[in-house]
Amino acid sequence: MRRLTGLRLLTAALCVAGVLGQTAAAHAGDKNSNSTLGTFKDGKAAAGAGGSRSVTYSGNGSSGSNGGGGNLSVPSGDWAPPPCWYAPTYSPKELKEKVDASPYSLTGRDPNNRYLKEETDRDIRHLYSEGEYDNYNLDKQGEGKFWAAVPNPNEKDAAKRESCTRLPFWVKNGERPDVENAISPEILSKLAYAQVTVPGTRVKLNPDGEQTVNLPTWVWLDKGKYRPLSVRASVDLGGGEEIWARTTVEPDALKLSPGTENATLHPSSGECGIKGDGSIGSPYKKGSGKKAPPCGVTYLRATQGGSGYTLQSTLTWKASWEGSEGAGGDLPTGEFGGEQDVTVQEIQAIN
Repeated sequence: MRRLTGLRLLTAALCVAGVLGQTAAAHAGDKNSNSTLGTFKDGKAAAGAGGSRSVTYSGNGSSGSNGGGGNLSVPSGDWAPPPCWYAPTYSPKELKEKVDASPYSLTGRDPNNRYLKEETDRDIRHLYSEGEYDNYNLDKQGEGKFWAAVPNPNEKDAAKRESCTRLPFWVKNGERPDVENAISPEILSKLAYAQVTVPGTRVKLNPDGEQTVNLPTWVWLDKGKYRPLSVRASVDLGGGEEIWARTTVEPDALKLSPGTENATLHPSSGECGIKGDGSIGSPYKKGSGKKAPPCGVTYLRATQGGSGYTLQSTLTWKASWEGSEGAGGDLPTGEFGGEQDVTVQEIQAIN
């Protein structure tokens, strides 16, 4: 029983060490190592920061340079980000250094409890000095790595976050272990999804200013700004081998909510689909007059007291991925929305 307690403390210590080894969020196009999918808000799973230092990203990153943009949110359902996974983390020398530094201090337990500390240290020595790995596999330095549990720091449920309970285990270069939750192209596709940063959703309006009661407001998106984006995530398995996944998102449809019941949407569903040329909606053309726009809204009542309506526009992005080993498929559609204040005036006719 004492040894089991010590092993559990070791597992927690090395998991926490993995979290503390992470870096800050990276800029677009940079290679970085710190993103997972895992935060939840208002019934949606959203992309957040955190992750394994062994994962490398490239492509569209998280620079925030798109002007009010951010990560996509995903409606909750059967799909969810992994709460933890296993990845190549420590060389033999690194694991020995971690153990020699007494990982017990990272467990959050009372550091003054000498008995528990000594018990944990004994178990560490037994497992990696005298047991299966024979002095931390130091004689195999460069031939492989110890794979360790990586908790998703954005997973709020501590039990799920710490559910990868295997102690660090040895894997030769170029190999991927047949272990549940071992890092895979599919997991990498979700981590890459978390890195994608889309532009802020701000629609173009005509008239560009105050709207008029019973006259259609034309709505469209700047075609050049909203285009396919992708992020590649990879893990070096050693020996010149890697696993990877590339997640790509592209605009799919625009959902409008006028901010008042006194309005008519165009089309009536309020969802404007993407056209063959990649555009959504159409700019107003002179002479269109009172024609119904392909995407827009007609306000039926003027705003009062200087308080405008809040027009909500949510752009949906369809997502897919491809990866090493011939893997690939679809990912859940993501969303990113924006709000704009709209003032509606009523023109009085003079007889």
